[in-house]
Amino acid sequence: MDQNQHLDKTAEAQSSENKKTRHCNGLKMFLAALALSFIAKALGAVVMKSSIIHIERRFEISSSLVGFIDGSFEIGNLLVIVFVSYFGSKLHRPKLIGIGCLIMGIGGVLTALPHFFMGYYRYSKEINIDSSENSTSTLSTCLINQIVSLNRTSPEIVGKGCVKESGSYMWIYVFMGNMLRGIGETPIVPLGLSYMDDFAKEGHSSLYLGILNAIAMIGPIIGFTLGSLFSKMYVDIGSVDLSTVRITPNDSRWVGAWWLNFLVSGLFSIISSIPFFFLPQTPNKRQKERKASLSLPVLETNDGKSQTANLTSRGKNITKNVTGFFRSFKSILTNPLYVVFVLLTVLQISSYIGSFTYVFKYVEQEYGQPSSKTNVLLGIVTLPIFASGMFLGGYIIKKFKLNPIGIAKFSFFTAVMSLFFYLLYFFILCENKSVAGLTMTYDGNNPVTSHRNVPFSYCNSDCNCDESQWEPVCGNNGITYISPCLAGCKSSSGNKKSIVFHNCSCLEVTGLQNRNYSAHLGECPRSDACITKFYFFVAIQVLNLFFSALGGTSYFMLMVKIVQPELKSLALGFHSMVIRVAGACSPSYLGDTTCMKWSTNNCGTRGSCRIYNSTLFSKVYLGLSSVLRVSALVLYIILIYAMKKKFQEKDTNASENGSVMDEANLESLNNNKHFVPSAGADSETHY
Repeated sequence: MDQNQHLDKTAEAQSSENKKTRHCNGLKMFLAALALSFIAKALGAVVMKSSIIHIERRFEISSSLVGFIDGSFEIGNLLVIVFVSYFGSKLHRPKLIGIGCLIMGIGGVLTALPHFFMGYYRYSKEINIDSSENSTSTLSTCLINQIVSLNRTSPEIVGKGCVKESGSYMWIYVFMGNMLRGIGETPIVPLGLSYMDDFAKEGHSSLYLGILNAIAMIGPIIGFTLGSLFSKMYVDIGSVDLSTVRITPNDSRWVGAWWLNFLVSGLFSIISSIPFFFLPQTPNKRQKERKASLSLPVLETNDGKSQTANLTSRGKNITKNVTGFFRSFKSILTNPLYVVFVLLTVLQISSYIGSFTYVFKYVEQEYGQPSSKTNVLLGIVTLPIFASGMFLGGYIIKKFKLNPIGIAKFSFFTAVMSLFFYLLYFFILCENKSVAGLTMTYDGNNPVTSHRNVPFSYCNSDCNCDESQWEPVCGNNGITYISPCLAGCKSSSGNKKSIVFHNCSCLEVTGLQNRNYSAHLGECPRSDACITKFYFFVAIQVLNLFFSALGGTSYFMLMVKIVQPELKSLALGFHSMVIRVAGACSPSYLGDTTCMKWSTNNCGTRGSCRIYNSTLFSKVYLGLSSVLRVSALVLYIILIYAMKKKFQEKDTNASENGSVMDEANLESLNNNKHFVPSAGADSETHY
């Protein structure tokens, strides 16, 4: 008998151990699949941000419209985020995440489709320079412009074919594809994190979250690396003879192979969706057991009465779920700690979104560095530091077992340090670009107060130049001219990218001693001092991102600590929805308000911006983000104060309840003292 009991206990122990092993393995498989989806999500986000400049130039659209297209991701997310977060937690969460990754991949592929429908990219529509021979041409650039002006197509003919030729509305495919990406990305974070928090061991969630965020940084590293590689490739690579392309990646008209980025990220997202379809709904049950348990109700509904009762029960459950949704939604909106937390993260993350959206344009305009170089530095240098910060933040919270107030203080500290390093950017700004006709007079001797309607100089007044052109040349005096005609150049030599213009009359009045009045194709590079400041920018960016990442894990941990456990998914989902609203309303007016020179498309309307007032652009770019971050710090102080007050009240109530219980127990004991002696001596002795 004892042996049988021993065997039963052994079997029970083995069964319990097997269940624990299955639970652990199931959770590990889910975390591995979730890490892959995090990589795909981050890859898609970086691909979009690094391609914004190229999309703007390829479709000849303004920065405000590009900002609207970029915000379509958030619009798609907003359409389903709250319902997915609430109802998704009651359904098969792994499969919902898999469906989301699949939709996200389809959106990436759709975004790349316009490239195959549009014609070849024409980077120069205003001027046609025939420099196929390597000899000096006797044809005056002024004469070339006169010929162009005499042979221009009439406005009526241009108006009839401009939409078809320029592909004016093809950007809608990019908009729709990005919106699909937003819809597909929706279930990954709220359902993935709530699933992880439900089935992870107590205290392990912060560590798992830190690991996930650290692994997710592989996505941006891949994205920035591919972005750097593809941005060096010409947009029509494989379709045109690259030897005939006379612009380089440093030119403001250059468009890289942006569409390859979206093809790669889309296919990767589709692949990442596959593992989720083979995972169980909960990690502590086998797939076969789940199917068996799900099939039992079907066997019990053979008669009509059972089916009717089942349908009635389902209807009641749906009504109950809808009612419960609005009740739960009201509960989180009336939670003051959660509301303050959402507001401060909206301000802080909005500053991050705006900074990240325009960082490539900022570096290009302020420091004169092409997007390919920015991709490499951000992906290879800064992101490993960012990943380390994410992991370290989760480890610190777990190691020191920080309570909610401790997590809030830690997050506040990281935000202060990030702001400190961000403000250092103001001290490493370069001087505004020297561009004749925009920042200074055409003779290059005097600055101008406004870039609008700068009058011609005597050095180019007889050239009959078209001011709408953008064919920049760099004079050997270090000044950029809008076109060779406006530089007063009389002749040219060289072939394609190595074209040199000679006898430029506007260079003569700048007092050059060598009397070599020539200019070469392209804008003038930034000075050595400005390039040095760029490397300081990268170093500060590393420290800024490290502290931002260090507090990244605390956002999610703090959010789940200040709401009821059963409302975690909804709280995460609503928070994501609000963040998406902030992302959709990103400061897309930055580029439009600071642009000095616009391109002109085939329709004769304004296209994309060619050059910005770099000083004004930098001040607006940095200033807006700084204001948002300072406002977030004020709300942090309010949140910490409110949390301290609330937890002190809880402690006070708990101590009062404890004292009341002690008094009740003491009174009960006293009553027992009076009662027990009358029962007999033995009872009294026992007491």
